Amino acid sequence: MTTTRSNHSATKVLTEPEWRARQQAHEARVRAWTDPHQARAARGEKHPVHDFLFTYYAFRVAWLRRWHPGPDLVLAGEAAREFLRRPEYRELPDGGAGSPSRSEVPATPAPLVAIDPAALPAHRREFVAWLSALLTAMQARPPFFGCHGLHEWAMVYRQAPDEVRHQTWPLRFPPDEIARIVESLPVCCSHFDAFRFFTTPARPLNKVQPTRADAPQLEQRGCLHANLDLYKWAFKLAPFTPSELIADCFELARAIREVDMRASPYDLRALGFPPIAIETPEGRADYETHQRAFATRGEPLRARLLGLCERLLG
Repeated sequence: MTTTRSNHSATKVLTEPEWRARQQAHEARVRAWTDPHQARAARGEKHPVHDFLFTYYAFRVAWLRRWHPGPDLVLAGEAAREFLRRPEYRELPDGGAGSPSRSEVPATPAPLVAIDPAALPAHRREFVAWLSALLTAMQARPPFFGCHGLHEWAMVYRQAPDEVRHQTWPLRFPPDEIARIVESLPVCCSHFDAFRFFTTPARPLNKVQPTRADAPQLEQRGCLHANLDLYKWAFKLAPFTPSELIADCFELARAIREVDMRASPYDLRALGFPPIAIETPEGRADYETHQRAFATRGEPLRARLLGLCERLLG
């Protein structure tokens, strides 16, 4: 592997054995998550916890498994031309502008292939600029850890049994007790994509009424769903996002989803998920501990996504 300096960014040239090893490692890592999901789907089985990342988020299993190097890696070797099937990649000319000089990498065989940030379409540049502003605002805003996961409770608040989303799994309390718990605690969800699934009678109980347009003013780092959405932002920047970053965000999202559902009113002990009893002071303290840990884990991922936005915007 050779490192050169290009367009104010460190560019690493990987030999074919090097980038093939990364490609294979990524696929093996991701298949530990995707293979069980596909096996369940083939059997017609639904999983209330782990299916979420494949059904709610519109990123196909095949796309998650596909490896992309990101804008700061150059792939060497004849086999690298397989990436040219995608319009975002280009073959670098000898000593061309923005490409590593052959004199700097004498052992690197032709050709050199890299993803081209300039291939980002104008309409996607607008999204990247919006996302950059969102992530910057979230970094500057203090995290909040007082919501205690009540969003999942608000999603079943005063619903009839046949309206509950995961009907094949029991609730830990009868509907009247769930309503009492929700009404006895402050409901303060700032995340629109959680709030929009609140039942109609639950929405007035929330301290804020978030809209999608409010996200830059309301999103905050302590929110489980805001950290879970790092996966969404990572794949929305694909194929420019390094696949290792997408996998890192997926791994965090998977852990968050497990805690999210453990803190829900559903009884998922049969699946190996003991409840986090947020209806008790001890359970709320436990939930906040997880919240803080996820916020810490999300920080470097958010910084990497912000750096990618800045790279794509030039």
